[in-house]
Amino acid sequence: MPIPSFRAAALSRAPRAAIAALLAVFAVAAAPCAHAVYAIAQYGEPKYPPGFKHFDYVNPDAPKGGTLVLANPNRLTTFDKFNPFTLRGNPAPGIGLLFESLMTGSADEPASVYGLLADDVAIAPDRLSATFHLNARARFSNGDPVTADDVKYSFDTLKSPQAAPQYAAYFAEIKRAVVVDAATIRFEFARADRELPLTAGAIPVFSRKWGARPDGSHVAFDQLAFEPPIGSGPYLIERYDTGRNITYRRDPHYWGADLPVRVGTNNFAHIVYKLYGDGVARLEAFKAGEYDVLVEYIARNWVRRDIGKRFDNGELIKHEFRQHNGAGMQGFMMNLRRPLFQDVRVRQALDLAFDFEWLNRQLFYGGYTRLNSYFADTELQATGTPGEGELAILEPLRKQLDPAVFGPMPEQPSTNPPGSLRANLLQARALLAQAGWTYRDGALRNARGEPFRFEILDDSGGSMEPVAAVYQRNLAKLGIEARFRTADFALLQKRLDAFDYDMTTIRYPGVQVPGSEQVLRYASRYADQTGSDNLIGLKSPAVDTILKTLVQAQTREQLLDATHALDRVLMHGYYAVPQWYSTMHRVAYQRRLAYPATLPLYYSAEDWVVSMWWEKPAANAANAASAAGH
Repeated sequence: MPIPSFRAAALSRAPRAAIAALLAVFAVAAAPCAHAVYAIAQYGEPKYPPGFKHFDYVNPDAPKGGTLVLANPNRLTTFDKFNPFTLRGNPAPGIGLLFESLMTGSADEPASVYGLLADDVAIAPDRLSATFHLNARARFSNGDPVTADDVKYSFDTLKSPQAAPQYAAYFAEIKRAVVVDAATIRFEFARADRELPLTAGAIPVFSRKWGARPDGSHVAFDQLAFEPPIGSGPYLIERYDTGRNITYRRDPHYWGADLPVRVGTNNFAHIVYKLYGDGVARLEAFKAGEYDVLVEYIARNWVRRDIGKRFDNGELIKHEFRQHNGAGMQGFMMNLRRPLFQDVRVRQALDLAFDFEWLNRQLFYGGYTRLNSYFADTELQATGTPGEGELAILEPLRKQLDPAVFGPMPEQPSTNPPGSLRANLLQARALLAQAGWTYRDGALRNARGEPFRFEILDDSGGSMEPVAAVYQRNLAKLGIEARFRTADFALLQKRLDAFDYDMTTIRYPGVQVPGSEQVLRYASRYADQTGSDNLIGLKSPAVDTILKTLVQAQTREQLLDATHALDRVLMHGYYAVPQWYSTMHRVAYQRRLAYPATLPLYYSAEDWVVSMWWEKPAANAANAASAAGH
């Protein structure tokens, strides 16, 4: 279950990008224990034994050195702060390289964590607390030891109003942090829960001295902008040009370089991020050699645009890497705070107007699969009719649920024969009529004569525009006016935080172990919280009950039953028009770069490149000689 992060863009809703880079996969204890352990697994045992040397998917002998140059990893085109933990402003890309947490996950297990800042953890037999002991070697970038007081300060600050509200929500059931001694901290929980020790282990840690002035005063946390962060991570800020680029250098005194969880990682001496104003400029800059790696999310670009002389002569290499992250949910998501979308028949009609098959043939070169679940491409996806375990969860909620929930999972409409767009639109028209919308005076109107019109808000820089154009054309056949509006990242972020949108393109990343992030996305109590991840505006007591069952699951089987029930209810709610997914990462890169022979299972392409790739020694030496010559 991932720590909440800031949303990188509407299309990539890993709740916000700067923190997505901090941590990848985390999990919690398998059984109550009073003794300290080096690693914990949510179910079963950790894959890696005590004393393991390194993760299987790294190259422990990867050469160190060289420079990795990257473009903005999301649609953020500028930055105005180094603090990734506050709501306002745009953090510098890559800033997560400066921070670490108590535990860190492996990328080839769905739910195991190993010590990072902490060298052991003990979970109380009643599961109402977890005690972490800090590694005696752990140091901040200023040379100070990482202490329990720093961990408590980080936790208390992130729960305070000075931090983005996602943190208070995420840490809501951690009652307090208690300093036992300088190297030991105990987190006390509001309830016994298998996930809460993980939540504590995922806390980003920073020094109390961050923002300290020479006169002894302190810059308020929510006012920290370009004050250099004091973290314990492997990189430091070397230089930056505000809003345009930033260079990180590997800390030569990084305390954790020899830890098993760090061997074979952080191989580049320097990492540079250059920010480009739009996708066209970014692509042309890559072709010109201005940066080193392009992760392509658009299938037609991979075929039509990511080509040219440097690809042909082998200077630039294109490769597709398999990943097992799960698809999550990407789609045109409706804002239920708008009266227009409150009738499920209306929402289903909007789904029927989306012609994925035409788009996949004409625009995507067959590169995608239609989404049919909030947990597609994993065992978490609900299928068929509810099983015994699901029914045990759903039956007590029967009066609150649509009767259809107890039948088969809904299938997305298809225009492949024998299906057709015409048949789908006829069904949509019937549903709209049942909901009180009929065509007259040149538009679809309700009983008050108000036309059916809404705006699709997007920040994809135009890549979603041809998709939206086809969707708009189909909606127009129903008498619906859908306007497509492209906004820049800053405007989109403000409007999403304020829930000021009708429909927007959202991607909730896939997970292997659903947990509190599902609560943040779908629980009623977050529907009205500014900046929350409940973008749908969902307020469903039935969903709240299912979410409670999910986070309290004691076994993998119980977790699967609860997740299947959640998926089933969400899909029958038609809260989004599901789009598509791919099981591959499309990566183009400079041939001087190399990567490990063994792929991780669960990973983002950008984080994998930054943390585990390296520059080939010959290229490294040539670049060093060139730099010396200047």
